Amino acid sequence: MPVKSHQESGEPSEESVRRAARLASNSVEDLPEGGLAAKLDEGRPLRVKLGIDPTAPDIHLGHTVVLNKLRQFQDDGHEVVLIIGDYTARVGDPSGRSDQRPVLDPGQIDENARTFQEQAFKVLDRDRTEVRFNSEWLRMEPEQLLGLLARATVARLLERDDFQKRMKAEEPISTLELLYPLLQGYDSVAIRADVELGGTDQKFNLLFGRDIQAAYDCPRQTVMTMPILPGIDGVRRMSKSLGNYIGVTDPPDEMFGKVMRVPDGNLGEYWSLLLGEEPPEGEPPNLSKRRLASAVVDRFHGEGQGIAAEAAFNRVFVDHEAPEEIEVHFVDGPAVHLPAVLADAFGISRSEARRVLRQGGVKLDGEVLPEEPLDYASADLGGGVIQLGKRRFRRLETQS
Repeated sequence: MPVKSHQESGEPSEESVRRAARLASNSVEDLPEGGLAAKLDEGRPLRVKLGIDPTAPDIHLGHTVVLNKLRQFQDDGHEVVLIIGDYTARVGDPSGRSDQRPVLDPGQIDENARTFQEQAFKVLDRDRTEVRFNSEWLRMEPEQLLGLLARATVARLLERDDFQKRMKAEEPISTLELLYPLLQGYDSVAIRADVELGGTDQKFNLLFGRDIQAAYDCPRQTVMTMPILPGIDGVRRMSKSLGNYIGVTDPPDEMFGKVMRVPDGNLGEYWSLLLGEEPPEGEPPNLSKRRLASAVVDRFHGEGQGIAAEAAFNRVFVDHEAPEEIEVHFVDGPAVHLPAVLADAFGISRSEARRVLRQGGVKLDGEVLPEEPLDYASADLGGGVIQLGKRRFRRLETQS
């Protein structure tokens, strides 16, 4: 009896299985089992989708975990489709939420979208990335929207864990939140996605996208979930709103210092998810953390910047000196309100500035400033180095 080829038997080739295994490295789940290998066996570039709602202007290292995986698909010859969810951001993704997500101002969403996609190109190859905005297809006529709504049941939508927990706690679920998975699923229909990536909290949405594709007689995508990087507190997911994030646009010195705050117990997953490597075996945590911090800085700021950032870190935290290069902030007028100066100089709110002052976290030329007074003559601050917390410095100069 002749042996059937893998095309005839329906089984993917060994090469496709190997490629699928490489692409799925570091992922949590690759569903359905064998689906990616079967897609690869078709012998064409796959359309690999990631949708991101621009709810904040900046990308942090947590976002780069899935962006790194997208880049791996690009390097394997596939087409990456980055969907900026300018429309779905107006609805609010309920994934991982125990309450209703506030709806953002449209102007803020549009501004976030502009900066977000530019920062994504710090990881992705710009020339091999198709950027789409889902408002292109989600601004539907009523008949089209009703047609989409008819393709899902409320019972299916309420299967998601987030909704189950909120119903048990008798917490509200808005109809907009119920609509979100349908809209995200329709994104996959609109761009004919072969693969969709997301964090583990996105599993329901990703799988639901397969249902929507099937309802529109489209080939169903495979889905891949990626681990969620914990923040520098080592406990909660990395988030700008929680203040435990490392931004990809953070200055080199600040980025290095933040990585050094990562708990020793989280070093393994940081090395794995950010560098694709394991920490050097037997190396002390402090040294391993320094290598990690230097590599991360080099990646986002250029070769050699990590060494310079480490030298600046040592100057402040080992030698207890101010950095050699300090950004200048100008103060204007004969008198200034210190919380206003701190807010302008460091990009924080005035209430946050007053809180840090109360905690003794502001120094002028190495001396802790008291909680009161809050108003100073400009001449008393001009030429001095003001320090916020342990790592942030500005040299204050008066306007001539």
